[in-house]
Amino acid sequence: MTKPKKPEEQKRKERKASAPPAEKRSLGLTMPDIDSKKVFEELKGMKVLTPSGLAARFNIRLSLAKTFLKELERRKMAEYVSGGKNLKIYKFVSQ
Repeated sequence: MTKPKKPEEQKRKERKASAPPAEKRSLGLTMPDIDSKKVFEELKGMKVLTPSGLAARFNIRLSLAKTFLKELERRKMAEYVSGGKNLKIYKFVSQ
């Protein structure tokens, strides 16, 4: 036999059920345009470039941010400074 529910519990459950679902943001799946002036200015304004910093700034996935940093390093726009297994730190090289 189940116990009758308290009025407070019922109200709480009703509020949860009637609340609208949280809005989901979709992360970008495309790499920012490296040649864009806006992207160039954003990178120039950052003291250090880290995958998590780029992911937050450009609203992209972390794996894409790592690829973006490798591409910047390949183009000699970023220089590897320090890091270990989990975190790589780069600095922007102005041209």
